[in-house]
Amino acid sequence: MAAPAEAKIVYTPAHHVIGKNGYFGIDFNHDGIPDLGIHNSSFRYANYSVDVVGASPADSENAGIKSGVYNSSWPGSFLLPALRRGALIGPGGGFIYSKGVMVGQCAHGTSNSGPPCSSDRYHTLGSWANVKNRYLGVTFTARGKTHYGWARLTVELSRKPFKATAILTGYAYETIPNKPIVAGKTHGKDVITVEPATLGHLARGASGLSAWRRTNSVAATH
Repeated sequence: MAAPAEAKIVYTPAHHVIGKNGYFGIDFNHDGIPDLGIHNSSFRYANYSVDVVGASPADSENAGIKSGVYNSSWPGSFLLPALRRGALIGPGGGFIYSKGVMVGQCAHGTSNSGPPCSSDRYHTLGSWANVKNRYLGVTFTARGKTHYGWARLTVELSRKPFKATAILTGYAYETIPNKPIVAGKTHGKDVITVEPATLGHLARGASGLSAWRRTNSVAATH
């Protein structure tokens, strides 16, 4: 959908639960093409039980995610910051254009270690462990122009039963190219709220989840 000419921020409220081995693609500007994928991958390897919640560009290689610390012990993975309301997302903000990890948890019965595991029998890695309404900073390209946005999520971890749950509670983007956006801004004369169109097409991201799981299954063995 095209945003009205006077709109500057388009906010979409949501409540999508991304459970075990779930995937959801976020289409910030409602053009039918997901820009960002949220993954929840759960797997076992030998004595390990692992859950990983992460994000990655969806259909567009021009989409990026505000990055945090590079985790050299987990090959190819950045730990994504859980931004607070009011954070500024815009040019020069440090984005990655590949997958990133929001949080990982591990339980095992050995003394071996490999991210997100440690020598402890239970361990978490990342800043999204049991946080409510935090924000991912996002950039994407539409019609050759760069836009900035955010996705608001709550992430819940549980040891017994061993599981992770991510809940997408809303997302927004700035319609003016290259203009920063404030995380969590959902009201004001420069904001319009829209309801998402049919989301059935977003299920096609299942193949992306499979690739994510394979990558992290391998990483967990090292």
